[in-house]
Amino acid sequence: MKCGVIFNPHSGKGKNSKRIDYIVRRLQTKFEVELLPTQKPKHAVSLARDCCGKMDVLVVIGGDGTLSEVINGIAREPIKPIIGIIPKGTVNDVAHSLNISRNYKKAVEKILKGKPIFHDIFKVNNNYGIYVCCAGVMSETSYATSQKAKKRLGKAAYALHGIKKIFKHENFPLEISFEGGKTKLHCAFMMILNSRNVASFRINPHAMLDDGKVDILLVSDKFKRTSPHADAKILSMFLHGLKRQGLRLKLDNFHVSLPKDVIINIDGEAVGNGEFDFKVLKNEIKIIV
Repeated sequence: MKCGVIFNPHSGKGKNSKRIDYIVRRLQTKFEVELLPTQKPKHAVSLARDCCGKMDVLVVIGGDGTLSEVINGIAREPIKPIIGIIPKGTVNDVAHSLNISRNYKKAVEKILKGKPIFHDIFKVNNNYGIYVCCAGVMSETSYATSQKAKKRLGKAAYALHGIKKIFKHENFPLEISFEGGKTKLHCAFMMILNSRNVASFRINPHAMLDDGKVDILLVSDKFKRTSPHADAKILSMFLHGLKRQGLRLKLDNFHVSLPKDVIINIDGEAVGNGEFDFKVLKNEIKIIV
């Protein structure tokens, strides 16, 4: 069986090199291994696409951003490799949702001895994602937090950035249209979730990742700027999980109407703005767990 390994050769310096050597040696006990180092941002998209139909397994060494690039590379292809994850990002929400250890030695053993499961992905206009799509207050935190802060403070950097922004955010009108209904409100925060974890918090512990549907949380607010009441709902969601913080829907395909200046965040990256079509692709990929 053939196995490709996507990784950033410039991450972690010497320590990363030693980890890669160990990972390759262990993978070679089961697979014919080819290293696929990234050379620039978004390079993992084309590397992953080239693996389709050639590699049986594609191991992703990195965080949620690298995994999302891989998903965008393979999503349109008819023959996809099975994905193995070795978490190496700041947060690693997808790995946490699937109980994949951050310890690289344990993670590689899971790839060698585990079994693949089906996992849904989703399409937002022409972009693909695997675990979250959001807009509104705090949704910019994942991509606006500086690399320097993330290296120095880890996931606490996200929290500090979010706290600074939460009281200064403007709300927006939102409309979700779906088969058999429509929801319209003035929104402080929208989160479309196909994961148990977001921003390292266990927000949706009972989420089904292969049922062809996503959970949607909408926190409404009648004021122009996010009010303390809406702030409390959003903070409660991250601290205590999805309960009664706002309107909750469970859908597969729908259309979202937003103002043109509202940024859409998919898997931690800003990918566009304004209205979009959302479609769940049930059981589209396999991940070893």
